[in-house]
Amino acid sequence: MTTVLHGPALIDGAVVTAEIAIDGERIASIRRVQPSDPATPGSEPILGTMSAAYVDIHCHGGGGSAFTDLDANAAAAAARHHHARGSTSLLASLVTMPPADLLRGVEILTDLADDGLVDGIHLEGPWLAEARCGAHDPRLLRDPDLREVDRLLRAGRGHIRQVTFAPEREGGMRLVRHLRESGVHPAIGHTTATFAQVGQAVAAGADLATHLFNGMDPWHHRTPGAVPALLRAAVLDGVVLELIADGAHLSDDTVRTVVDLVGPSRVAFVSDAIGAAGVGDGPYSLGGLSVVVSGGTARLIAGPGEPEGSIAGGTSHVADIVARQVGAGISLPYAAESASSTPARLLGLADRGALRGGARADLVVLDGAARVLRVMRAGRWLAA
Repeated sequence: MTTVLHGPALIDGAVVTAEIAIDGERIASIRRVQPSDPATPGSEPILGTMSAAYVDIHCHGGGGSAFTDLDANAAAAAARHHHARGSTSLLASLVTMPPADLLRGVEILTDLADDGLVDGIHLEGPWLAEARCGAHDPRLLRDPDLREVDRLLRAGRGHIRQVTFAPEREGGMRLVRHLRESGVHPAIGHTTATFAQVGQAVAAGADLATHLFNGMDPWHHRTPGAVPALLRAAVLDGVVLELIADGAHLSDDTVRTVVDLVGPSRVAFVSDAIGAAGVGDGPYSLGGLSVVVSGGTARLIAGPGEPEGSIAGGTSHVADIVARQVGAGISLPYAAESASSTPARLLGLADRGALRGGARADLVVLDGAARVLRVMRAGRWLAA
């Protein structure tokens, strides 16, 4: 049965009036029409602007559940929570854990990926820098051991798509090359790497930056580190830069500056969401560490003498980030590109990230402030 949606749609970077025919899980065709043209009889009028649904490549949980819970039902609930809020495709992200727990987490998420609930796995750690560990247990950080890496890759059965690592760790460059040979995106993050070390990692195959600025040394004009090196690599080498553009991790001015400098085709908006996304303030856990959410910002419990703990993931959805950045002055086409087509292209999801014939029928309907009104995944409207 074919369903035809009629209304404004963001297609090829412009909002036009269109009729989108959906057959099963796929967009069968798209026909541009004039706003004054009568709708095809039987078509469904859409009140709002249709856009490609979002692709979140860095997400730890939501709706009170987390991928780090090591529970299949909790992981499935977290994925469905983000689907219903506009991120119909996502990578399930794990954090630093003991080796046995990390392996178990990969096994659970691999089954979810086989079932199509998630589109792959992101390992954020354990091969990170202690000095920039953020909400990762520093006692569990370690140099990469390719035997451990291969155990995880075998358990992932091709579903591990992204690995965050610090290139300055012993064996970091070997890890980059090994991941690339295994079809995995090496992502530079939680690092104290120098400008030169980042350049070496990019030359070896690193093509992604995990939440640029966060988990990295601040940019100093005499001792440049990862931040300027990654900005340069985005322009010259096509490296994609994750941004947690939620107002807590980065200021809106910083986000707009990066998008203006490198363009939306080199920026991926990510949620970095923990289980608190869509729930609210209170106590949570992330990879065995205690987290408190207050005023919508998640932080580790501060240690003795610390004014506040490290930020510990996000509490927003990519849809919230798009609406925020449109309100801050980024155009809807740019914000949507950073939330959909750029991450879809990175992951090789050729049938996602844009409204076009043959694509999977994943779309969001947005109001005038770019807030999500409705979500369709694989041709089905989802309940909020």
